[in-house]
Amino acid sequence: MPLLIKGGRVITATDDQRLDIYCEGETITRLEPDIDPAAVDPKTEIIDAAGKLVFPGFIDPHVHIHLPFMGTHARDDWASASRAALAGGTTTLIEMICPGPDDEPMTAFEDWRSRAEGTASVDFTFHMSVVRFDELAQRQLRQIVNDHGIASFKVFLAYKGALDLSDADLFACLSLAKELGVIVTAHCENAGAIDAMQAKLVSEGKTGPEFHEPSRPTCVEGDGVTHLATMAQLTGAHIYCVHTSCDEAVNAALAARRRGVNIWIEAVAPHLVLDKTYAELPEFEGAKYVMSPPLRDKSNQAFLWNQLRARAISTIGTDHAPFDFEAQKKALGRDAFPKIPNGIPSVQERIDLIHTHGVLSGRIDYQTFVDACSTQAARIFGLYPRKGTIRVGSDADLVVYDPNKKHTLAHKASHSNVDYNAFEGWEMTGKSEFVTVRGKIQARNGQFVGETGTGRLLKRKPTHF
Repeated sequence: MPLLIKGGRVITATDDQRLDIYCEGETITRLEPDIDPAAVDPKTEIIDAAGKLVFPGFIDPHVHIHLPFMGTHARDDWASASRAALAGGTTTLIEMICPGPDDEPMTAFEDWRSRAEGTASVDFTFHMSVVRFDELAQRQLRQIVNDHGIASFKVFLAYKGALDLSDADLFACLSLAKELGVIVTAHCENAGAIDAMQAKLVSEGKTGPEFHEPSRPTCVEGDGVTHLATMAQLTGAHIYCVHTSCDEAVNAALAARRRGVNIWIEAVAPHLVLDKTYAELPEFEGAKYVMSPPLRDKSNQAFLWNQLRARAISTIGTDHAPFDFEAQKKALGRDAFPKIPNGIPSVQERIDLIHTHGVLSGRIDYQTFVDACSTQAARIFGLYPRKGTIRVGSDADLVVYDPNKKHTLAHKASHSNVDYNAFEGWEMTGKSEFVTVRGKIQARNGQFVGETGTGRLLKRKPTHF
């Protein structure tokens, strides 16, 4: 059924104008100041967007849905994660495939893909984590890129002995990425330093979640960025630093950029609105706010927002990783913070958090909001202009957004399967009213109204040569 969105204020990364949008056959076919409803297909569904904003569907470039990690599993599946994403205005998810070091990459890819296909209600693609680099892994990584359109890798400079690569393998991985035109996303810390700091703190009886941040301070993250950038400079690989949390990490990336390294920077919503005092809450409540890199001193937030405003930081993701709090409280991490599963769920809350605390507070404008939450992810990861903008020929992924709608974030309103909301009771201004994926309304006023399993795997061509 065709769709006409009338009278909205259409905002992209570069423009802000009143336009009507006509969609048919899954794409945007007309963008005009005034499309007469009487002159279109009589079966057209019409959305009155007067007084509303219309954004391109938002893209979260960093989520974990299926995630076996630290002795447990993330709680979402693609059905729940899709509903949560759509309720918040996100229409495309890029999931990290995170196999163990003994797993074959192709087996892991097929596992992660099978969990999404037929279950996801948003479009999706993956970053393929590289946690081994023997000859078999190299052959299969080439196949995953060339045959399946997965044009980004993920590496870890953290989680010593579990997910991290040796320097020799990291260099070789980056060299392969350069050859294939694949961008390498990276968790940048110093794994050895973290391992030593954690052992030291636990031996001193400092076992609570409040010691998570001191075990991996900002210098550890800055060092990880510098190390990765050095390897990228030597190999020519294009790199993307995920969830940068502090000025030291961002400044290290910007220094690398100035000397010619092809480097992009991601922030995530939790680091922009939460600080380390949340992980210091008593009675183990702080475990809800343990993520890596950790929540930082509040002073880092102004720096991150300023770099977003300058568009030096390209994207805002979530690092959505939904682990149940009660399971942690009863069995995991209670005796020592290194055992706390890392992650702050936020795939549903991201857009409203950034609108309220970013746009309405004057930290960023609407064009930067769209750029960071949609357009740059599409550009960097090979989805643009199919995704990430509003123009004729693009997929009809659209968000009709009420910028004045007041609502309160709460676990009872969440579509995620996790058992808490990290932002419980937070007052928001702005909410997605209609959310479409390829021209079909999938969410309305925060409720899923679409069809489960209609999401598609987005095959991408490598462009980072």
